[in-house]
Amino acid sequence: MKLKLLQMTALTFLLVSSAFSADVDLAQSSVSWEGTKVTGKHYGKIPLTKGEVELKGDKLVKGEFEVDITKFTVDDLEGEWADKFLGHLKSKDFFETEKFPKATLKITSVKGNKAEADLTIKGKTNKIKFDINQIGKHFVGVLQFDRTKFDMIYGSGDFFKGLGDKTVHNEVTLAFHFVVK
Repeated sequence: MKLKLLQMTALTFLLVSSAFSADVDLAQSSVSWEGTKVTGKHYGKIPLTKGEVELKGDKLVKGEFEVDITKFTVDDLEGEWADKFLGHLKSKDFFETEKFPKATLKITSVKGNKAEADLTIKGKTNKIKFDINQIGKHFVGVLQFDRTKFDMIYGSGDFFKGLGDKTVHNEVTLAFHFVVK
């Protein structure tokens, strides 16, 4: 009898403490971007095309996400200006979307609300750190990355001198909200 009770207790502990995978609800989740320059900023959205997380209990342990860069939007411009700007962002100067249509974020560890991840853009992977907050099945956060580490040096004052008000800042900000199914 004691053996069965011990086995049941051990099984219950394993089930409760085990990590499990869950899909991200793409329809309820979102990723937005913002890039700045000396004279202002541009912003828009990037469609999340894949998302899976690993949870231990209800806490995030790991995650993998994919966005479709070919379909990102710019929300602060309209018409011809929006089309020109998007065309430039999709060109070799920035994301080179014909060759690299997807970008990925792979969260490798989470301690408290501090996440570490591998961000892959244009076939290059760099480690980043950011805060992530959880409210039930909702996870929100903001991360920044240096675009020049992904071979996007256009307009960077670190690579070109004398740009003046044409300087584009290196940091790009991504705000995310993902919901676990």
